[in-house]
Amino acid sequence: MPIQILLRGYCDVFSQRMGLSAAANFCRRFGTAVRSGMDLIRLLDMETKQGTARQRAAMMGLHDGAKNGETLTTLMEQQKPFFPPLLVAMTRAGEATGRLDRTLLELANHYDSQLKLRRSFMTSISWSLIQLFAGICVVSLLIYIMGILTPTGGGKMPDILGFGLMGGSGVLKFWGYVAVFFGLIAAGIWAYQNNIAGVQNLIPLVYLIPVAGPEIQTIAIARFAWTLALCLDAGLDPIQAVRLALDSTDSEYYRSATDQTETSIRSGKSLAETLNATQLFPEAFITHIDVAEMSGTDAESIDSLAKDYEERAKIAVRTLAAVATGLIWLMVTCMLIFGIFRIGKFVFGVYDEALKPI
Repeated sequence: MPIQILLRGYCDVFSQRMGLSAAANFCRRFGTAVRSGMDLIRLLDMETKQGTARQRAAMMGLHDGAKNGETLTTLMEQQKPFFPPLLVAMTRAGEATGRLDRTLLELANHYDSQLKLRRSFMTSISWSLIQLFAGICVVSLLIYIMGILTPTGGGKMPDILGFGLMGGSGVLKFWGYVAVFFGLIAAGIWAYQNNIAGVQNLIPLVYLIPVAGPEIQTIAIARFAWTLALCLDAGLDPIQAVRLALDSTDSEYYRSATDQTETSIRSGKSLAETLNATQLFPEAFITHIDVAEMSGTDAESIDSLAKDYEERAKIAVRTLAAVATGLIWLMVTCMLIFGIFRIGKFVFGVYDEALKPI
């Protein structure tokens, strides 16, 4: 799901896990330093001065352990859950194959790609969010003004909007309603991220939504393909590569196939047959994997497939941003139209009363 994919992974003072931005910067600094031949202890000492307090503490743990001769992978695992599983697995593969620098630099590009998708989405809907905020402010101001104005003949101003809200207390109640509305949306996102009551099992139905559904699926498969290509290129075995690729989708719907794929690969089935049996991937994707295996160029062909899906994901994000923008515009428009009609009804009612014979 794009909401989870695009918003998950922030690293701040409240987070217990390294965010996308921090992971990308760490991989790039570390990969570049390793390639230049810098001493590991000195490199880790420099990393203890980077990022949040949680990140500096994690790097201090790596620094102290490295001085005792422990491997980087072992030290990262001891810092759970701070380092993402993909970063730990890629570090292990890089250390085992002697290509740690290349592996980390490729991983940095992967994280950068995810960051760009997220930023593109947020940038695209930012103006609509500003307009929504402005609309809420206008309604709040109108509610407040209706509470402090006094009609010429005395008494209270009529409830123009029909909400039963007037004055400062009315504004506070209105803000409470708005907070509840957006709180329910946030709760829905949280419930999805944590798969409360198995809500992610409804993903196949989401994929059926016109326009948005196929784009949501494209983003998830793009992450899967990118991670799978990265793992195979780093030298990981197919079982671990598929496991990490499924995990990278950030969806229990895809992760649920982990045991099935491991059993299938161990029984001697090809990667294409294994993925096809999960019924999670479109036929065109499976066909490309099958051709890659038959040609004996798995890593190269899947890398090409990943780049193709990365471009598709960029288009998908723009489409989803347009859908989200349209929904926000619709919300603002309905709010304004409702207010205009209510005010118009009140004004014409006043004129109608004034024109009646005495």
